[in-house]
Amino acid sequence: MSTKQLIALLNSHASGDEDQFMSIALQVAAQEARNGNMVDAEKLKRLVQRIRDRGSNSTRPQSVIPLARPRAELQELVQSSYPKTRLDNMVLSEQVRARLGRVVRQQLERGLLRDHGQVPATHLLLVGPPGTGKTMTASALAGELRLPLFTVRLDALFSRFFGETAGKFRILFDQVAKTRGVYLLDEFDAMGASRGDTNDVGEVRRVLNSVLTFMEEPNATDSLVVAATNHSEILDKALARRFDEVVEYGAPDEEAARAILTRRLGRLKLTAKAWTQVANAAAGLSQGELVRAADTVVKDAILGGVSALSIPALRTALDDRRSFKERLSTHR
Repeated sequence: MSTKQLIALLNSHASGDEDQFMSIALQVAAQEARNGNMVDAEKLKRLVQRIRDRGSNSTRPQSVIPLARPRAELQELVQSSYPKTRLDNMVLSEQVRARLGRVVRQQLERGLLRDHGQVPATHLLLVGPPGTGKTMTASALAGELRLPLFTVRLDALFSRFFGETAGKFRILFDQVAKTRGVYLLDEFDAMGASRGDTNDVGEVRRVLNSVLTFMEEPNATDSLVVAATNHSEILDKALARRFDEVVEYGAPDEEAARAILTRRLGRLKLTAKAWTQVANAAAGLSQGELVRAADTVVKDAILGGVSALSIPALRTALDDRRSFKERLSTHR
């Protein structure tokens, strides 16, 4: 432990800031892990977990968790928030819900797992077409775990800092080790493209190698790293194998599509009769496209002072989303 860390540790203890106290302890654990002192690192993490478990079982009211912010070097690339979304707010297939639920349980009971020599899942890869709920899943996981969500703008990282990208990722990885949270790496294929790609350059290879190294490092804080991609086929295979869970998303089936529209339309009741008249128009649309179509109908109803669902209006909105989707596919 450095002198600065010791001073910060004592200051946090003197001021009664238990969150800061544990954060510094985890920083020391991460440092010990990087130095190869895995036994001491594990001891520190277990002690911190015991303190947290004691606090969660206490009858005293919990204090408000302060909003975590990315380090100064990352503020242009990382957005932080505290989502209130939960998995119950999403319409998911039973398979996807079960896999995400398993990750949440492992995270919530990570102390028990570590006591038995196991570690919780900390790296998730979400795969599927746009609008199927991948980004919302990251928000829901943060909401379930009451953790900050850090959204990393990979497009900005590559476009603005090309040549420094690997160094910026090292700073990001250090934050993952020091500040527990859910880290969303959207458009992950931008950094995970195969090393054999004909357009590959040295910087991309360096970034990929640094990511591979990071994913092998001990996760001192049990942060959850969530990568999302629309193009799993171009991901480097060595990188894809590093994920604890790979969750695949697809277009909602008929039952899920009806549930999404019913929930989004709210007081504009989607009756069984109405559904039979729009089911064909909804088939094959993503969750995002269904939500946008429903929102269009709801807004028009509010502005028009209408309290009942217009089936023709909903069908038109769904057809418009389908036409837009087909135009995008044609222009690619």
